[in-house]
Amino acid sequence: MIGRSDHDYLGSKLLSYGMTHFGFFWRTVNRIPPLARWMNRRLIDRAVKRTAMRPYPLSTLAGYTSWESLTDKLWFGRHCPASTRKRPPLPHPDEVTKLFDRARRRPDKPVESEKSTLLFASFAQWFTDGFLLTETGNKLKTHTNHDIDFSSLYGLKKAETDCLRLKSSTPGRRGRLKSQTINGEEYAAYYFEDDGFTAKLEFQDLRPPLHLLPIISVEKRRTLFAFGGERANTTPQTSMLNTLFLREHNRLAGELERAHGDWDDERIFQTARNIVVVLLIKIVVEEYINHISPYHFRFLADPWAVEKADWNRPNWIAVEFNLLYRWHSLMPATIQWPGGDVPVNGWIFNNAPLTAAGLAEAFAITSRQKACALGLFNTPPDMLYIEKASIEQGRMADLGTYNEYRVAFGFPPATTFEQISEDPDICRELKALYGEPDNVEFFVGLFAENARPNAAVMALIGRFVAVDAFSQALTNPLLAPHVFNEATFDRIGMDAIASTQSLADILRRNVTGTVPDGAVTMTQP
Repeated sequence: MIGRSDHDYLGSKLLSYGMTHFGFFWRTVNRIPPLARWMNRRLIDRAVKRTAMRPYPLSTLAGYTSWESLTDKLWFGRHCPASTRKRPPLPHPDEVTKLFDRARRRPDKPVESEKSTLLFASFAQWFTDGFLLTETGNKLKTHTNHDIDFSSLYGLKKAETDCLRLKSSTPGRRGRLKSQTINGEEYAAYYFEDDGFTAKLEFQDLRPPLHLLPIISVEKRRTLFAFGGERANTTPQTSMLNTLFLREHNRLAGELERAHGDWDDERIFQTARNIVVVLLIKIVVEEYINHISPYHFRFLADPWAVEKADWNRPNWIAVEFNLLYRWHSLMPATIQWPGGDVPVNGWIFNNAPLTAAGLAEAFAITSRQKACALGLFNTPPDMLYIEKASIEQGRMADLGTYNEYRVAFGFPPATTFEQISEDPDICRELKALYGEPDNVEFFVGLFAENARPNAAVMALIGRFVAVDAFSQALTNPLLAPHVFNEATFDRIGMDAIASTQSLADILRRNVTGTVPDGAVTMTQP
């Protein structure tokens, strides 16, 4: 009989072998379910333990540990304390913001990603906008629930959820979210009255669309949907993703009602919601994270992956995680769409292109266009104000230096600018602004790095994403082994969860006609 220590020894040898050999090894592992699940646990545990685990000793409340810093989740957590080393005064935020400006180097043609489609960029924006929520009046505070609870669809609070629900006891309508039919397809109800400025009385408890300026035309405002997320209407693509899951919720509610005629509206709604939240987590791990990863192994959203992990603790979003997801350089200068390209600054707060194209075509169009490359000198000029705000938020939080975070996450510090980037323009600009690599700010250093081969993001960003995504997605209470069962999801839900690995799988269930293989993808052919 092989003991636990023997298993650990064999596992370490197997993992070491896989790390140094070609992709056929990992593809073989993925084809053997028990081995894939075992390897999945080992690799996820290894990824999360690259840095200190929760609970965070500090939050953005103060620079020292207190009961409030350990419990008051109105503040962001912190992976690392503020820097204690002396360094020269930081350059003016306006000068630093120029490092991100696409127009300074490539005014006519941004650098395109070699891996990602616009669907990846759109999903990243939409997904993180559901839980990376900064308070407008205090950038060190948050109003997130800290959980992946699909607040972009269902809202943050019960009152918000209630006003989005149909709440009907009529057969054929139980458990549903409110919706309407446009051009023969299902979409959420409209948020505004016909004047485009007054929220409908039934949606008064919803947070209004964030940053919706008065200059947005009445015609565009009328197209905005009633969603739980304050940013879910930002672009047709974010609305597209929310619409997909709204349809999936209502489809599941219909199946549950047909299977359980004795269930009331409340039980059908709550069961469908449970299923949809887990479907989102499956997409995050098995499509989104696997797209980001440069490795051949395909990670699994396995409920048993973190059952005994010593980092399985309640979620708390860190301020660093909030900042590193400012991926504005992924956005192209124009959005390709039937009827003509649209400048990215004219694309916001307008769902008419989505309803005109239809959901299936919207996903296909978004999957055909390349995203731009993540990094400096590649942000559209109209989004530079957000980069500046991010720089200022990092300074307000008194974050440590880029090198300090490299060390905290298991990388050696950069001793030359060339170790940060192979781009001579970036090295020259960093040296002019910061003098020494040790002085480079966290936010700037993240995006100055070289892209890794076959990766969608840079090395330090990738390690942050692995740590935070795995440790906060897979710890969801719905994935606890004693919760993950038919009593929670019904057999209908268990079947839907088992048969879902991608957005395309969900889309096929919710549109008429076929969705060809490869037509809906985050990864370029």
